[in-house]
Amino acid sequence: MECALLENMNPISKIKKIYNKIFNRLVLWNQKVAIEGNLTINGRIYIDNKGSIHLANNVRINSGKNENVIGGGDRTNLIALTDAVIKIGEDTGMSNVTLVAKKEIVIESKVMIGGNVKIYDNDFHSVRFSERMKKPDTDIASAQVKIEEGAFIGAHSIILKGVTIGKFSVVGAGSVVTKSIPSGQIWGGNPARFIREV
Repeated sequence: MECALLENMNPISKIKKIYNKIFNRLVLWNQKVAIEGNLTINGRIYIDNKGSIHLANNVRINSGKNENVIGGGDRTNLIALTDAVIKIGEDTGMSNVTLVAKKEIVIESKVMIGGNVKIYDNDFHSVRFSERMKKPDTDIASAQVKIEEGAFIGAHSIILKGVTIGKFSVVGAGSVVTKSIPSGQIWGGNPARFIREV
């Protein structure tokens, strides 16, 4: 199928697609990303892996404004800080997403993550001024983020530390999720609140 797609492209698009594929393979190899089975990346991905990143079978990633205009041209960024873990389950798709793990981000199977979603398992800086001014700032709160099977996260949402999003739940576009969402519910807003059952 990929060969058929390449045949129908103009020469510049064809060269760009081949270049991106080589670039992504080098990034994945250099950053020691564990890949289980088939992986599709459209565009060029950014990865900084100082811990462990695992991508299960049939993960699909759009990265860049030419691959999905939603997200303002951002590309997909997977950042595992020292000893942190990022796990992405099979048949999961995402576009122009940023994941930053200090502890652990787990995304189960068949999850859809919309354009420009940000998932952070930490605060990046201490809430206390005296600690925040230290270099490095070591008093940074973090807690696992888990997105369970079949959940859908709408574009431009932000998922914060310690949150679990239950199976088959939906987060409305532009939401800021600060607390866990039970399975089978629709939440939205800033901060995200219960709207109704799916």
